[in-house]
Amino acid sequence: MMTLKEKYKKEIAPKMADKFAYKNLLAVPKLTKVVINSGVGRNAKDKNFIDGVISSLERISGQKPITTKAKQSISAFKTRKGMIIGVAVTLRGQRMFDFTEKLINITFPRIRDFRGLNPKQVDKLGNLAVGFKEHIAFPEIKADEVDNIHGLQVCLATTAKTYEQGLALFKLMGFPFKTE
Repeated sequence: MMTLKEKYKKEIAPKMADKFAYKNLLAVPKLTKVVINSGVGRNAKDKNFIDGVISSLERISGQKPITTKAKQSISAFKTRKGMIIGVAVTLRGQRMFDFTEKLINITFPRIRDFRGLNPKQVDKLGNLAVGFKEHIAFPEIKADEVDNIHGLQVCLATTAKTYEQGLALFKLMGFPFKTE
């Protein structure tokens, strides 16, 4: 079976070049990075919750996440400057392709009542953003070992210039989109 990287080079890139009339295969849109992000929200003061989010993102992505801190104090959100408000991981290279393949083939089928991605989740520059309400959809997370269920966002960035190019790229990669 072909990996996603091999499939991109042998099948997806030539099809995209034909469809959008690219003369050079290096000009064809490709996946550049995957950013996995989770905000801690109301639990910003709970150290155990933050540690749980960090460890779950580390298991999901395979690399150590960074914490994002508040740039300024906002009394309405009860945040102070320097307080941890989120956790993020950026994947590139082989890890990016492995994660994307796992997302398509394992994670999406495990989501309850999943009917496919909405094509509107692709922005005008061809990037795809997917939100998960529960992180237990990922195979590395055991549902019975989890204390706090949290959501996360996965953003797949591409070199596509338009919505149509991005959508075509993700469809050829095998992302399940809803058909109207």
